[in-house]
Amino acid sequence: MKRILLLLSIGLVIGSGAVIRSQQGGGIGPGTSWQRYTVKDEEFSVSLPKLPEMTTSQAARKSDGKLRFVRNLRATFGNVDFTIVALENPEPKQSVEQFVDELALISDHKYDPATKRHLTLDGFDGTEYSSANNGFIEMVQFLATEKHLYRFAVIGPAGGRSAMMDFFSSIKLGKAPDGIEVSEDTAERIYAGREVDVKARILKTPDPGYTKAARKNGTEGTVILKVVLAKNGQVTNIRTVSGLPDGLTEQAIETAKKIKFTPAMKDGKPVSMWMQLEFNFSSPPN
Repeated sequence: MKRILLLLSIGLVIGSGAVIRSQQGGGIGPGTSWQRYTVKDEEFSVSLPKLPEMTTSQAARKSDGKLRFVRNLRATFGNVDFTIVALENPEPKQSVEQFVDELALISDHKYDPATKRHLTLDGFDGTEYSSANNGFIEMVQFLATEKHLYRFAVIGPAGGRSAMMDFFSSIKLGKAPDGIEVSEDTAERIYAGREVDVKARILKTPDPGYTKAARKNGTEGTVILKVVLAKNGQVTNIRTVSGLPDGLTEQAIETAKKIKFTPAMKDGKPVSMWMQLEFNFSSPPN
């Protein structure tokens, strides 16, 4: 007998968003309007389907310990996750290759050298990598400008390829990029559970079902999703942390969209809150 276990835990998320041209398909949705965004003192602009949330911090460069500002931007829309990492590049400047190697040391990102492709954008050199796993595609571009290093990345289902390509084709580099200026105050705040007065409460979770392909192959395991339980009562910013093949990840995502809940409260007002959902699938007996 099929067994579905939904576990809820609280954590922190960066994501949210808004957008110049009309986008058709690509896993984002017909008629989605994109807008171009930039950040003060940066050397890039890019189009996104939602206003990205941004955080700024300082971190020491691994090679020589020099402190530099690091900006992280993220916008999740539909099932596609867009991220931008922007770092200062003080003297002695790092190359794109050194940038890639350093990120590999401090994160879980591993890039398949077989997919490596050199690129040039607005006169600046860069490197692109891509991967596909369990129906999900990840594409990433590393670029070096005069004063900064950039990592532009997208991950999402194969149906989102069109949106991914639109994202990368919209990137502009230079000293005076145009676009809506993003700051840490422009995006709607998404709270962690510990930050609210009353946490969001799940009222109803539909049965995600067990696919024929999963039953045939005896696929079992857990799908983990990061979502935002928005103050308007919708489940948004759905992002796959850990998926399963044979359509089980898609089943979990569709189920997450249908969850009914009461929003979190802070200072007497409904607010958006991040939550992690785990769907445990076990194969029913024959």
